[in-house]
Amino acid sequence: MIGLLQFHKEVRIERLAALFPQPILFESRRRYLQRFLLLPQLSVALLWFPIIEHLIETYFGKSSRLFVTLDRTQWKHYNLFVVSVIWSKRAWPIYWIFLEKRGCSNLSEQQALLRPVIKMLKDYNFVVLGDREFHSVELATWLQTMGVAFALRQKANTYIQEEGKNFQQLSTLELSPGMKKFITGVKVTKSKGFGPLTLACYWKRKYKNRNLDEPWYILTNLESLKETLTAYKARSGIEAMFKDCKSGGYNLEGSKASIERLNRLVLLIAIAYTSSGLQGNKIKQLGQQKYINRLQEASRYQRRHSNFWIGQYGLLWTVGMEFWSDLAEQLMRTKSNKLPFFQRGQRAMTLIQYTL
Repeated sequence: MIGLLQFHKEVRIERLAALFPQPILFESRRRYLQRFLLLPQLSVALLWFPIIEHLIETYFGKSSRLFVTLDRTQWKHYNLFVVSVIWSKRAWPIYWIFLEKRGCSNLSEQQALLRPVIKMLKDYNFVVLGDREFHSVELATWLQTMGVAFALRQKANTYIQEEGKNFQQLSTLELSPGMKKFITGVKVTKSKGFGPLTLACYWKRKYKNRNLDEPWYILTNLESLKETLTAYKARSGIEAMFKDCKSGGYNLEGSKASIERLNRLVLLIAIAYTSSGLQGNKIKQLGQQKYINRLQEASRYQRRHSNFWIGQYGLLWTVGMEFWSDLAEQLMRTKSNKLPFFQRGQRAMTLIQYTL
């Protein structure tokens, strides 16, 4: 199943059944996959938790800071709520649930998602990140009581009270593009007066070559503006992960499965996704990335291709070469003067296959 996801970027059961490599009738393959996706062994707690714990232990030191981010993605009547750890500008999903409603999560749902993650990461230094959906001061207070660091973006109409001053909305703070502020000892929300907490403010001049309409207002218990901004900037990795799992990769939004089966499919996608990212990272370490994508592109300051992309297309390149080996050999024989280049490419392909 993971191989089918990697090769065909497809999660619809009808399509997976059509592609499933078993010499049985299509209808038998379809029922087989439907039954497979209801197996109790395909459990996040039983199967995925040991894998993600091993990955975190392997790729993060106990002394390094982990960035753990909350976010949702919604399509059709599905509402997937995920908590992930950021790795190499992408996110590895740790735990997820499907909300039985449309729209934003509430405090109890956020706590239910975070509790097993907090327990798993109790020996690590980590920060919980959230965009404006997670502006709730109740969530911030709960994380504070759990001894967890956080950086949660606030809405511009949120009220705060600095020491010795009246309540005011964040939008009334005197900020302009390029300015930063770090305000300690503030009470948050006029009705409840939660606090004291710290507010980090930053109005970035431009983001992706466009001016931003308003600053970031980030409620935090971190000790400095620099570490708060560093943490919050890492949050974009989960948005990249959602794109990879949807239109940019596995086409998750194409599924029409039941929530129970879809939850298992997300588990398989999590395994496939982390595998591709690790394979891409190994391909880079072996110095063979140039065989998968361009290293330099005009007018781009950052490389476009992630570890996920390199791992996925490295796999497809090597498999395609094997499938069309006879034709490839014929083509190479017509260009005997290019033999040294072909030999280097074949060696690169062998190295890439070792990463799979």
